[in-house]
Amino acid sequence: MDISLDWLNRYLDPGDVTADEAERVLTHAGYPVEGQTEHPWGDVTLDVEVTSNRGDLLCHVGCAREIAAARSADKPRSLVLPASDEPELARSPAIGQTLSLSNEQPDVCPLFTARLIRGVKVGPSPEWLVRLLEALGQRSINNVVDVTNFITFELGNPCHVFDLAKLAGQKLVVRYATEGEALTTLDGKPRTLKASDLVVADAEGATSLAGVIGGMDSEVDDTTTDVVFEMATWDPVTIRTAARRMAIRTDAGFRFERIVDPRTIDAAARRAVALIAELTGGTVAEGVLSEGAPMPSASSITVRPDRCREVLGVEVSTDEIASMLRGHEVEVDLEAGTDVEAGGSLRCVPPAFRPDLTREIDLIEEVARTMGYSRVPMSDTIAIRVTHPQESERARRELGSVLTGLGFWETVTFSFVQPEHAEPWYAEGLNQARVDDDRRGAEPTLRPSVIPNLLLCRKHNADTQADAHVLGGSSGGAAGGRGGQGTRLYELSATFAQTEANRSVERRLLTMLMDVEGVAAGKQPSRDQLQAAVRAIRGAVEHVVSAMSGPARPVVVSPAEPACAGWHESGHASVSVDGTPIGVFGIVGDGPRRLAGLDRSVVAAELDLDALVELYPPRGRVEPLAAFPAIERDLSLVVDEAVAWDSISSLIGEAALDHFESAAFVGAFRSEAVGAGKKSVTARLSFRRDDGTLRHGDVDPQISRVVGLATEKLGASIRS
Repeated sequence: MDISLDWLNRYLDPGDVTADEAERVLTHAGYPVEGQTEHPWGDVTLDVEVTSNRGDLLCHVGCAREIAAARSADKPRSLVLPASDEPELARSPAIGQTLSLSNEQPDVCPLFTARLIRGVKVGPSPEWLVRLLEALGQRSINNVVDVTNFITFELGNPCHVFDLAKLAGQKLVVRYATEGEALTTLDGKPRTLKASDLVVADAEGATSLAGVIGGMDSEVDDTTTDVVFEMATWDPVTIRTAARRMAIRTDAGFRFERIVDPRTIDAAARRAVALIAELTGGTVAEGVLSEGAPMPSASSITVRPDRCREVLGVEVSTDEIASMLRGHEVEVDLEAGTDVEAGGSLRCVPPAFRPDLTREIDLIEEVARTMGYSRVPMSDTIAIRVTHPQESERARRELGSVLTGLGFWETVTFSFVQPEHAEPWYAEGLNQARVDDDRRGAEPTLRPSVIPNLLLCRKHNADTQADAHVLGGSSGGAAGGRGGQGTRLYELSATFAQTEANRSVERRLLTMLMDVEGVAAGKQPSRDQLQAAVRAIRGAVEHVVSAMSGPARPVVVSPAEPACAGWHESGHASVSVDGTPIGVFGIVGDGPRRLAGLDRSVVAAELDLDALVELYPPRGRVEPLAAFPAIERDLSLVVDEAVAWDSISSLIGEAALDHFESAAFVGAFRSEAVGAGKKSVTARLSFRRDDGTLRHGDVDPQISRVVGLATEKLGASIRS
């Protein structure tokens, strides 16, 4: 923010601050001066670095207030607020008889005001005004427009003027633009507006881009005789979005992005119209048009002096705390029912121009800045107590350790992808979350899944043969990996989408990607190779869940229809623990692979990272070693292709078999001998007694019971 020293001294008594003193005081308050520029007419411009939360310092009165409140100044000074005589009011007609105002968007335009000055004579500005503006690098335009710039830099309230004769229908409307609506702005550039752009319009179309820049069709020039003066305040996000999309950076938009409180508008607007009337010889029409939301009420903050002293580590009296806060125009009173001597509290009401003061700690910071950070003691050493890592961090470390042991390499990819790469990964009811920013170029879409990123990463490694070189494989055949398992990648990161109601959906996922092993690039895998890959990714999922939860909470895998088009329609399953779904895994579809340019088949898994971390730490299960040997029986059941292992496992578990210990999947076999649409599933059943050695005769009835139930409920037969 550029500050003119001559301009600054207009608001201080005594007004004799030197450039060096101003630099020293502002730097002491936390706002360093980056440089000084001297002008031939004797003024000095200071380049003050202002933090983003202090929009009130983007004007000369704000900086003067900071100097007046400082305890480090060479001598005490008081703030002198600018005053103006009430302008002469035209007897008739009142503004409401000439101009109408409609604010259709009070949620993003909390207050819009309009005043009318009649009979103005537009011409050059007086020398004093030209000099003050030139000190800030502003070019003088005319006496009307110069006043709007003057008020912006004096009080921090941006404003705008319209030529009444150029307003179609003599009306102003605050509304959103229609899609494709045209507006030529004051910089002479034609703009095509979007429905999300807020505008001030007349009866025929947009006349200015609200809070950012005016339009040429209604600008004030030498032919203007009646001026509509507008001062308003706008939603910072709405203004910032429009300004960034159109790459327009203005002093007005810069200030509105940092909040202009509607309670500051009336006094600033009255001063502005008085100056315009004075410099142009015009008269102000009676009345003010004002539309918007209800005026915000002042909120109070409780400040505990004891807490202030504790935070700062400085013994500062309650009276001194109150005095320093009042120097920043904070209203300070003893809170009802409290006694200062007994450690009572102060009731503080921040001024309207300080929206950054919302908490007790904010006011404590004001005390620290005012008295000087040099008074805050500094310890020679810092007491550090090493604590146990958070369980969530331990869980993430354990995930990395387990996945590394399984041969996975961690990736860190960007959160944006091309829209066509994202499209296959949207579940029903979800849409793209995009950013409207030219800097994103061809990748404006936040990823709904990490799989597209991992596919591109896998493709890049294949192109550069980094997988073969680093992992010890061969570029001519299957990709190399730790132990010859193919390339395996994983990432812990967030995904993003939007509902049809434009509500954001963000998930944190563990995403894994694995090659189908034993398949050369460009070759189609066999059914057995795909099955082996699906079993491998399932094994990785089970290892991960076991590492998070322990063996006492088994993983349940169930065949499922893919929720989005990115997965292959076959070989897809959901994963749950204790009945709670935590993710899916399966074969990645051909479409996403081709989009990424990857010519090898892969499988992948997506697991809810928060759900996994919630399972941690693992709960162990301790059992005494068996005293007697077990008997194992392999049972091969011929069932329909659609029968899942989970159905067979559940049937065995529900059979209430005597001495039953466990059932394990051995494998599945398909051939012409088994039959079309059939498969042979081999299960290994284990039996054991705690009080003696089992005999095969004890197990035969249990096997017969399983065969009978499988025949009855699954239509199974025994493979001969």
